[in-house]
Amino acid sequence: MADNPYAKYADNALFTAPKEELALMLYDGALKFANQAVTALEAKDYAKVNEMIIRVENIIIEFQMTLDKKYEVSNNLNLLYDYMYRRLLDANIQKEMEPLVEVRDMIRELRDTWKEAMKLAKQNPLPMQ
Repeated sequence: MADNPYAKYADNALFTAPKEELALMLYDGALKFANQAVTALEAKDYAKVNEMIIRVENIIIEFQMTLDKKYEVSNNLNLLYDYMYRRLLDANIQKEMEPLVEVRDMIRELRDTWKEAMKLAKQNPLPMQ
């Protein structure tokens, strides 16, 4: 794997990306894994469902751990992430589609919002202090 040029490129992109891009990569990863969990659940591949949901849960935990609690929006996001995590647990335990799709759609919305915020920040950068 170390000789794989794509893996080297992906590692380099990950380690050199700005924080904003890393957050977007995490949202993209969570969305990808949630979609894979949906597909696995449709196929009744419960081992794969479990694996993919745990990956999404781990990303949600990472988002929670990196929140800066001094901002009100962080407290709101923490509550949202907590809700999403509990719904993922429900989906995984019960092997139900509805909570999984609900969380996937929430992730998509958060990812799209983050992407738009990044675009706006590039158009209107804050003045240097």
